[in-house]
Amino acid sequence: MAFLTEPQPARGVATEILPGIRRIVAVNPGVMTYHGTNTYLIDDPDGTIVLDPGPDDAAHVASIVAQAGRVSRILLSHTHHDHFGAVAALKHATGAQSWGFARTTDPAFTPDHRLDHEDSVAGWQALHTPGHAADHLCFARADGVVFTADHVMSWSSSVVSPPNGDMVAYFSSLNLLLARDDRVYLPGHGPMLETPRPFVRDLLAHRMKREAAILAALDSRPASTTGLVEALYSKIDPTLKRAAERNVIAHLQKLSREGRAVERAEGWLAA
Repeated sequence: MAFLTEPQPARGVATEILPGIRRIVAVNPGVMTYHGTNTYLIDDPDGTIVLDPGPDDAAHVASIVAQAGRVSRILLSHTHHDHFGAVAALKHATGAQSWGFARTTDPAFTPDHRLDHEDSVAGWQALHTPGHAADHLCFARADGVVFTADHVMSWSSSVVSPPNGDMVAYFSSLNLLLARDDRVYLPGHGPMLETPRPFVRDLLAHRMKREAAILAALDSRPASTTGLVEALYSKIDPTLKRAAERNVIAHLQKLSREGRAVERAEGWLAA
């Protein structure tokens, strides 16, 4: 499938992405984060909503504080540290409170306000979209703008790493978005995604194709997770092999739950 790219973004600068929505890209580039985590500043009658404050980086927090004005709320998509690591510092600097999923997966963090699926905050509806993370939320507005964080990214597919990641839930969450008619996605890393539904369909097709390849490999002989990664991802960048292995494990667990694969002492087999 075709992913999007964008030039190296300006650092420490809030750039308008859509009317009333600006983005600051954190300085945490990498093979899993692209140019860095997108922190969004959203105009709000009470001030500015900060969505995903990003990693625990004093310079990034200072950029948010300098350009946000009065911070009215802090919204969190999920508790991976590249998205919520700066929450404590931002709360300390601004006095703003946080909103996040009701059942956080990080025992060290509890949002000030707990959100469940389809709860609303400041005109944004929380959509519980587990898969990449069990506590993952997208935030949707009535005009078709959705912050999709790491559930759907324009530059890459998501890593689904058990036990916090779940491939059954990931498929279900993609179908949840497909059932909607939203017009633009703002992801947690990478550029804005316009006409997103065909992209989501491609993501599902990509995962189904990978799943079919895993089943085909298990039909011939027992296989280990490592063996499947070597067979199916032989041309992948070596730095991505660990992520590929986590995705394969998630696929195998899904197939096992569906009664289509089984793990034996000699390895995984088609059921």
